[in-house]
Amino acid sequence: MATKESTIRYIEDQLVSLGEVRSRKMFGEYALYLGDKVVAFVCDDTLFIKITEQGKAFVGSHYKEGQAYPGSKPYMEINGDLLEDDRWISELIEITAEALPTPKPKKKKSKS
Repeated sequence: MATKESTIRYIEDQLVSLGEVRSRKMFGEYALYLGDKVVAFVCDDTLFIKITEQGKAFVGSHYKEGQAYPGSKPYMEINGDLLEDDRWISELIEITAEALPTPKPKKKKSKS
């Protein structure tokens, strides 16, 4: 089951205070970016945030681990009341982005 566009719009609205949040559709699901960093995925209408030590310390026991897609590494599965708390979810996304490494620049394809 693919994520509904209304779900990704709702999540983006919850994170509007962060400014640089955007999503990109991938295989019927979505990657969620803060700036240039992929911080989460939205799959089957569920938010899966990358796990960082700082993020785990922030959420404590308020999450469960889940797979964004079959065979994926574990992510923080966030839904329900936690997703409705825009301040809490925005802070978690910001903490996660700060803890993640800066993406490496993509190499330009050479013309042959």
